[in-house]
Amino acid sequence: MEFNRQTVERALEEAAKSNPGAWVDHSRYVAQACKNIAVRCKHLSAEQAYFFGLLHDIGRYAGVGSEKHLIDGYRYCMERGWEKAAQICISHAFMIQDIETSIGVFDVSDDDYRFMKAFVANAVYDDYDRLVQLCDALAMPTGFCILEKRFVDVTIRYGVHPATIDRWKKILQIQALFEKQIKCSIYTLLPGVVENSFR
Repeated sequence: MEFNRQTVERALEEAAKSNPGAWVDHSRYVAQACKNIAVRCKHLSAEQAYFFGLLHDIGRYAGVGSEKHLIDGYRYCMERGWEKAAQICISHAFMIQDIETSIGVFDVSDDDYRFMKAFVANAVYDDYDRLVQLCDALAMPTGFCILEKRFVDVTIRYGVHPATIDRWKKILQIQALFEKQIKCSIYTLLPGVVENSFR
């Protein structure tokens, strides 16, 4: 299936009908953040970055769950020939490439868990993976926010895990990586970030 704006946006719309929820608006903000940052990076396509952001949680179409949405999203995208998007459906949750750093529950089969463990360990991340990891932490369903607000939001919902602090540190490293490339604060590229962070 062709990987273009029409097919990707239709995919999200259909997924939203299948399982409505705050994840849909969150995905749209992640996509916009990816696009706004990627347009400043010479080696990235803003359009491709937008698509990857839009699809990162597409596995939620299958219903309410925890880490199951990662493998569901991977399969959804692979069935359509969207290999990089499929990788990001899993990689966005593992800024540290170790499945033990998950903050969710593995509501998957033993075979799926083994597949994901190997996949995470062996995936070759590029700046699209890292960009979606960063932007996932910059977007609430209500709009853009500072990283620290999203950190707290996720921790309130998922609890504190052994890897929580290391995950935060990794996202802050990725922030620094992109800010070095774009030569400005990521927050200057996120309209409404102040208002949404402090409402």
